[in-house]
Amino acid sequence: MSQPKYLNELKTSFPSLSENERLARLIAGSFFSSLDPLADEISDIKTALSEAVTNCIVHAYKNHIGRIELTLRILPERNIYIKIKDRGCGIENIGQAMQPLFTTSSDEERAGLGFAVMESFTDEVVVRSKPDRGTTVILKKKLCAKENSNGR
Repeated sequence: MSQPKYLNELKTSFPSLSENERLARLIAGSFFSSLDPLADEISDIKTALSEAVTNCIVHAYKNHIGRIELTLRILPERNIYIKIKDRGCGIENIGQAMQPLFTTSSDEERAGLGFAVMESFTDEVVVRSKPDRGTTVILKKKLCAKENSNGR
């Protein structure tokens, strides 16, 4: 049996309820705390994750509650991996959806900046989607090198 390419992994799923966006942030913050990230790094992770989960809640399951799957991984060399997956309506045109200010929501509160926010707070954003089958968003980030105990 081969060794996994990650050091630790957590998988969970939850209903696409707005209050579960906060839950996802708490889970990620707790899980990645073992890496002792900088406060700015944990804030960046939570912000990007929040946008991805909110997109599932608002866009994937427009008129019903569905499931959101969350996978968190700690990779070697202080790299983190976050996968958010839904089985909702999917994205017709990923390139268009990732353009700043593009939104399919008629709600005037939606600015169409979800993917732009994810990209600005992580090192890499990968989006895969099929109409009527769902969307998977993968976020990757390398955390800063950890200082040793004598401050160097």
